[in-house]
Amino acid sequence: MAVKVYGQITAACPQRVLLCFLEKGIEFEVAHINLDSFEQKNPDFLLRQPFGQVPAVEDGDFKLFESRAIARYYAAKYSDQGTALLGKSLEQRAIVDQWAEVEAQYFNPLVQPIVINLVVKPKFGYPCDDVLVADLRSKLEKVLDVYETRLGPNRYLAGDEFTMADLTHMPPMRYLMDETGLSRLVKDRLNVNRWWEEISARPAWIKLMEMADY
Repeated sequence: MAVKVYGQITAACPQRVLLCFLEKGIEFEVAHINLDSFEQKNPDFLLRQPFGQVPAVEDGDFKLFESRAIARYYAAKYSDQGTALLGKSLEQRAIVDQWAEVEAQYFNPLVQPIVINLVVKPKFGYPCDDVLVADLRSKLEKVLDVYETRLGPNRYLAGDEFTMADLTHMPPMRYLMDETGLSRLVKDRLNVNRWWEEISARPAWIKLMEMADY
């Protein structure tokens, strides 16, 4: 039975889940939620996600929300198929978790408000906070400098293999590369750019981009 994913296929957080499913070969169907009309605030959806955000999933009687938790759950549940995303030893898993946390705590909190100001607000006629964006960009450069150092001796963030640590970065990184006009932050860093070019060439990612019709 296919896992039902509630969300907008072009939104970053649902993409994190869908990319995991594509890497693992998990059957799914997408129930589109129209974020622009705030359809996700209706009472039925709030039973699935009490904060009214996407994504949420239904797998038979099992329900789960929050994209990172969903991706980790299914990566563990289907550990014997598809791409091994969580690490093969306790130590490797700890490193994967560490860099996945870096995305959640250091990378995404900077990229998300940049995207909101440079991409989302203009679509709705709201002004961009240029001062905030400049501050966020400066902080993001420092974060990416850490990545540049990490990716010098390492092919991927958690070592020699593609894992959840890399996967969880990809949807917000796409916004940074394609829609904000700030792709030089990546391209000017040799190791970070090499890493992005490699992970964004993965068949699962290409399939997801085709589904999103970018």
